[in-house]
Amino acid sequence: MQGNRGRDTQPEMALRRALFARGLRYRVDARPLKGLRRKADVIFPRQRVCVFVDGCFWHSCPSHATTPSTNRDYWSAKIENNVRRDRETDEKLAAEGWTVLRFWEHDDAHAAAVAVEAAVRGSGPT
Repeated sequence: MQGNRGRDTQPEMALRRALFARGLRYRVDARPLKGLRRKADVIFPRQRVCVFVDGCFWHSCPSHATTPSTNRDYWSAKIENNVRRDRETDEKLAAEGWTVLRFWEHDDAHAAAVAVEAAVRGSGPT
C-alpha cells in the first residue's frame, strides 16, 4: 500500500488543472476543519467548498469496485471502513456549513470542474 499515492494522483491533477484554467484558486490536501483528521483533495476555504476525488477500489465505486481474491475479509473490512468514514466526513462537514463534492477517479475532469465552479461561484462572498 505504500506505493499508492495519497495526493497528486492523475485524476486529482487533471481536476486541479481544469479548475486553475477556469480561474479558480484553491488549497490542496488540506484539512477543512480544525480537529478533523481528514484532508480534502481540494478546498476553497472562503466559500466553504470541499472536493474529494475518490479512487474506485478504495472507496467502493458502484461501477468499478472489485474485491481481491486473496485476504478477502481484510480488504472488505478496510473498504467498508473507508466508505463509512467518507459518509461521516460528509456529515461533519455539512453540519459545519461546508459544501462537499465527491467525484470518482473515472469522472470527466472538465465536467467535475464545471460542478465545482458552480458551487464555488454560487456560494460564499464574491
